[in-house]
Parts: sequence; structure tokens; C-alpha cells
Amino acid sequence: MMFNLMEATIYTPSNSRLHHCKWDPPLSLNMPKPKIPKPTKPKTSLKPLIFICSNEFHEKLHSCRLSDELPETCGFPFVVRHSGTVSRYVWDRRELKLVSVDGINGFCFRDYFVDYEDGVRKLGKFCWSALRNFFLPREVSENYLEYVKWKFLHRVFSSALQVLATQAMFRAIGIGYSRSLPSAAALNWVLKDGLGRLSRCIYTASLASAFDTNLKRVRFTTSVLFSLSIGVELLTPVFPDYFLLLATMANIGKQISLACHLATGSAVHRSFAVSDNLGEFSAKSQIQTVCFDNIGLLLAATLNIMFRDNLRLLATLPFVAYPIFSAVDLFGIYKGLKNVHLQTLTKDRLELIINTWIELGYVPSPAQVSKMEGIGFFQNSGMMMLPIRIGCLNLKRKMPKLSIMTMKSLSNNDFYFICIESFNRGFRTRDLGIVLFVREGAVTSDVIMGLLQACYIRKGLSVVNWENVLEACDSSDSVIEEWFILMEESKKSSQNSIALLNENMSSLGWACRNVLFSTQEQARYSFFTD
Repeated sequence: MMFNLMEATIYTPSNSRLHHCKWDPPLSLNMPKPKIPKPTKPKTSLKPLIFICSNEFHEKLHSCRLSDELPETCGFPFVVRHSGTVSRYVWDRRELKLVSVDGINGFCFRDYFVDYEDGVRKLGKFCWSALRNFFLPREVSENYLEYVKWKFLHRVFSSALQVLATQAMFRAIGIGYSRSLPSAAALNWVLKDGLGRLSRCIYTASLASAFDTNLKRVRFTTSVLFSLSIGVELLTPVFPDYFLLLATMANIGKQISLACHLATGSAVHRSFAVSDNLGEFSAKSQIQTVCFDNIGLLLAATLNIMFRDNLRLLATLPFVAYPIFSAVDLFGIYKGLKNVHLQTLTKDRLELIINTWIELGYVPSPAQVSKMEGIGFFQNSGMMMLPIRIGCLNLKRKMPKLSIMTMKSLSNNDFYFICIESFNRGFRTRDLGIVLFVREGAVTSDVIMGLLQACYIRKGLSVVNWENVLEACDSSDSVIEEWFILMEESKKSSQNSIALLNENMSSLGWACRNVLFSTQEQARYSFFTD
């Protein structure tokens, strides 16, 4: 269908309220006649502007003119999702309304009297939606709700323990008794706070890189330290003469735990954020902490009220509740960290990915790696055989002749080299390790390539007894030749699979642009000509 704009006319319907009227100016007014310029013929031969409308546009235009045929209520073929509710626009011939589809924002108390069961269902949905919007961010990953559940368990019992510990410290310094000395109590309190904050600064400065590379392990370790610090505070009434010493030790542990919690909070929030709404995550996390801590405060107050008539039971209450509350607290922290799926790459995380890739032929997701990586004090048992570390050579460990020959064969095109080190553990046990030494200026792809080659070398070394071979390598050139053959084969295997490995890692959400290193792993080498 074609419309010629040059030939278009104005159409006025017969029932229109607009009427044409002719107006003649008064004769007494001597109005100058406007000069009408003579039309000039354009030099260009432009054709009239023509619109060519498709059949789809013609159908939409025809449907828009059929307003008289609309039913009493007309819904539109789309829904609106906002703050956990699903609604739909409806036209009722007078105004446009937003009507609930899932029945959450359409609840009113009149529903109770009309249909009790439906009213209860709508009230439950309405309350759940309100609680979700209050406690949870708008866009989160699937595992965030599980994390909040365990955070609730951790914060409630941790808050209750802190209340009991604070009461014990008040009793230790004599607050509430006639023999109390307010000035001495205030001095002790200020000293223990000041020393604790000083220790917090020292700890944060000395362990800054570990907050990225060993986030879960450091966070769980400091949580255990926090729980032990509360136990030390509970001992202050038993040993009131050593109040300053015990309170200072406890406050140092609590300040270290607080520093770790603040330093790792943004990384934990980023792992749950679907979009870049970290500010919303921080706000919701503070709301959760305040509410959960108040529930713990209520729990501690309830226990005190229950035993207020028996002073002996009230004095022993902290020691009875401490092991139970601490166990529940640490269990909640452990389970919560298991639901934190970090997408950043560290040496340990990348090693888990590469081992799965070599052994099973696929790249694990962040959720799968989260289940495999360790949180406690010890590394995974699977990593203890031929461990791989990134860093400089340790002169305290014995370097076989293979490593010396490897360093002599370095060229300017190499951005890393791999060596074997041996060390004695105990009296008779001798362990082997693989060292990946990275060159200054190496990019992330070089580090991934080097660690991939080191894992291929470890797989090749696991099929032979290299402990006996290394003892004879100083007098055997065949062993050195086999080592260089293994190096060349592992390098070819790494070059053939590095592109597919990076592609699969990126598709699963891994942050492949950078690898986080600890302080020891940041050591680099360079040539004299660099």
C-alpha cells in the first residue's frame, strides 16, 4: 500500500466539533499586501516522498481503528515483573489498570470474608513477597537464598554468645557491685580496645593478598578465632585479676575476625550478584545482619530471664551454652561458605579446573569447584601428591640436576619454566614437588599455559617412580633426555588444548582476564637484557 504525501488532503469528519469559518478583515484597515515570491523551479528533480507499508503494518493500523469493537475488558499480550510480583496491563474502556497475575499485590482484607482459603493464600504470598523485597536484593543467583539461611543460623547464635560474653566481662570488672571502681574499669576497657585495633591493623597489612587467594579458608579460620575469643571472654569472671590480659587477647582475635569479614565482604557479594548491583547487596546484607543479631539478642535475653531467680545457674549458663552455640555458629559459617561460588581464578582454583579437564575432559562450573576446594585448615588430600606451586626457587630444598639443566636451556621466548624440587619430610619420607617460575611481563594466558603444562608433567611423572630416578639422574644422561622429552610433549599438549580450555572456562562464567596470586606467588624472574 502506497501513500503519496504530496497529494495528501486533510480529512475532517462530519461529526467533528471543528467548523470552518471565513474571516474578512475590516475595510478601514490599510493592510499592506504581502509580497508573494515567484515560485522558482528547483534545479534538482526530487520525486515526492513515498512510504511503502508492509502487510504487517497495514494489519496493525487496521486493528488500531477498530476501537469500537473492543470488549469490556481487554488484556495485553505481555506481563510486568517487578519486585518479585507479576502483573498485567488491562484496559476497561475507561482507564488503564495494572492487575496482579500471581495474586501477590492484589491482596486486601476483604478477601478474608469472601473466600477464607484464597485470602490466606494471598496473604501468605503477600507476606513472602514483602519479606523477600526487604531482605534480599532484586537480582541474585540461585544459591544466595541458601547462603542467607545459613547466615541466619550463624548470626543468631554468634550474637547470643556475644551478649553472654559481655555480661561475663561486666561481672569481671565489677560493674553492678558496690566494690566496683569505675575509673579502673574504664581504663582496662580502653586499653583492651586500643590493643585490639592495633593488632587488627598489623594483621590486615600482613595478610592482604590472602583475602583474595584463600578467601574461604581465611574467613573460616578467623571465624574459629572469633569463637575462641568469646570463650576467652567468658573466662574473665573466673580470673578477674587477669582481666586486662584475657580481654586484650580476646579483643585481638575479634578484631582480626572483623577485619577479615570486612575485607572479604565485597568478593562474597560479587559472587551472588547477577548484575552489578553491589550497593544493593551491601544494603541488604546490613539489614540481614541487624535483624538476625536482634533475634540472637532476644534469645540471650530469654535465657537470662528464665534463670534470673537462680544465680548459680545464671553464672554457669555461659559455660553450658558456649560449646553448643559455638558449634552451631561454626556449622552455619561452614555451610554458608560452601554456597559461595567464586568466579575469580586463583592458583588452587585453576589447578582444580585443569585437573578435571585433563582427567575427565570437561571444565567444572564455579559451583562444582566450590564443593571441591577446601575451606578448613588443611588442603585437599588430592593435592598432596606432587604439589605444584608458583614462585621462586627455594634454596633450602634440594634441586636435582634436571632443574639445573632446565634453567640453562631457557631462551628469550620463554615466559615461564618448570622445575622439579625434592625435600625431606620427617626422617625417612622424601617428597617431590613441581615449581612454576613465571617471567616478568607474562600475561594471564602464559600463567594458564604454564600451569596446564605443569599438570601434564605431573600426570607423566605419576606413572613412573621418579624418586629413584632422580637419585640416579646426576650420573645418567638418559634420564635428562627423558625429562626434556616429557617437557616437549607436555608443551605440545598444552598448546593444543589451551584455546578450547579458555573458551569453556569463559562460557561457564570464570573470570579469565586475571589470576589472583598470593605474596609468595608474585615472585618473577627476568633476563639481564630485559
